[in-house]
Amino acid sequence: MASTSDLVFTYEGKDAQGRAVVGELVCQSEAIAKAQLRKQGIISKKLKRKKKKTGGKAVTPGDIATFARQMTTMMRAGVPMIQAFEIVGRGHEKPKMQDLILALKTDVEGGINLADALEKHPLYFDDLFVQLVRAGEQSGALESLLDKIATYKEKNEALKGKIKKAMFYPIAVIVVAMIVSSILLIFVVPQFKEVFASFGAELPAFTQLVINMSEWLQANWYIALFLVVGIVYAFLEANKRSKGFHKFLDRVILKLPIVGPILVQATIARFANTMATMFAAGVPLVEAMDSVAGASGNVIYEEAIKKMKNDISAGTQLQTSMRTHGADLFPNMVIQMVSIGEESGQLDNMLNKVAEFYEELVDNAIDGLTSLLEPLIMAFLGVVVGGLVVAMYLPIFKLGAVV
Repeated sequence: MASTSDLVFTYEGKDAQGRAVVGELVCQSEAIAKAQLRKQGIISKKLKRKKKKTGGKAVTPGDIATFARQMTTMMRAGVPMIQAFEIVGRGHEKPKMQDLILALKTDVEGGINLADALEKHPLYFDDLFVQLVRAGEQSGALESLLDKIATYKEKNEALKGKIKKAMFYPIAVIVVAMIVSSILLIFVVPQFKEVFASFGAELPAFTQLVINMSEWLQANWYIALFLVVGIVYAFLEANKRSKGFHKFLDRVILKLPIVGPILVQATIARFANTMATMFAAGVPLVEAMDSVAGASGNVIYEEAIKKMKNDISAGTQLQTSMRTHGADLFPNMVIQMVSIGEESGQLDNMLNKVAEFYEELVDNAIDGLTSLLEPLIMAFLGVVVGGLVVAMYLPIFKLGAVV
């Protein structure tokens, strides 16, 4: 998104050939807008500030990946960078993304190199993105580096999407089960309670327990809702604000059965993919390590990678440092592949193979997890919802047996 000081101006005027032109500019003031138009040889007849649209959908990492791919395609087709910004920005459906791209266009038009323009928006362009673009500008291979960025971002988003999909299914089922159970306890069970009162007999213990739960929930539903919302909010805030809690949670997640190994494989895939992309772009290994650490997505791996960076800056080989600080985080196969890559001068190729291998492992593991979860989820729903139904019919069965 453009900085808060940037304004959008619409203009009408004539160009150097006397043709009528209309358009928009993103500038910090009206004076700068007039200067930009003069620089472009446009004599403005009307220049006014345009009210920016508020709200709208937020810019996502997927939008940034698509932006990198679109810019690559435009530049390969021979479209100048400024014009490519204009085409991609105007064509985007999100106002916030339009503002972001047009702000980049304005900065580049003003003589700032693209890497510095991207660096103004750290919320959307991370260190890895900026470093790769800077390397591309310095080497004259910006188009190639943008392609690498787009491919990297697309792979990373695809991997995140698969993990989110695997995690969303069971969470959604648990939420639905809680909602259905609450509806049964608040609205359905009381109806059965009135019927049972006419029996004049002692209710089964399980049925009485469900009725007690129903009575408590009817009287204290706001307390239950407050507890659920409060626990979720407290958990998210603690994870966001407390480094100790976040680190503890990341460590626990890696140790979880079934889910833990999948997340470890995904983290290793991101590590290898990020490092291969940076190394292939010519970014020095020491400089690349900070971006690699940030892209790992797990505090435990991030701390280990930063320790590895310190070793590498002191002259230690990557494979040696991995054995020292990451022996319990990286499988021996990964360290061996890094060793072969360092000795053969093909580190980026070896890391790409590691990334592909672990991405395939994640795919297979998620497919297996989905197949495993389906019967478990059906059993869970059967126990929770079916248990409530059985509790309500137990007195009826007991009455039928007596009769």
